[in-house]
Amino acid sequence: MSERDAIVFKYTVSDDDFTRAGEASSDVKRKLKQMNVSPEVIRKVSIAMYEGEINMVIHADGGEITVTLTPEEIIMELKDKGPGIADIEKAMQAGYSTAPENVRSLGFGAGMGLPNMKKYSDDMSIDTVIGVGTTVTMKVKMI
Repeated sequence: MSERDAIVFKYTVSDDDFTRAGEASSDVKRKLKQMNVSPEVIRKVSIAMYEGEINMVIHADGGEITVTLTPEEIIMELKDKGPGIADIEKAMQAGYSTAPENVRSLGFGAGMGLPNMKKYSDDMSIDTVIGVGTTVTMKVKMI
């Protein structure tokens, strides 16, 4: 399979809809299992993508996720039109959260989203512009 033959999945993440949060990562997990991708890769992709989805629901009025599968890696691009991340270094600290109290009362917003996204991906980049939005790109290598 060449780069142009890559398999691509696209998802829309709704804003402020915790009942549907996680649907995209669950669908990718199911598809990867059907493709006999290794359980370790599936685990990493599922956790990283779920954390990203939740962040999009909490902080960014939803957005779009594009997942690209190649023989070498799985690339997850999470793009939103939210407020942007004011301090990426601070946001990457475990336990730091800007989630509102109503979100925390639901059990979300513990400040582990970005740290877990980094932990469970082999490569992660954040491109953010205040008032415009954020794109997080995560890569997980096929084993």
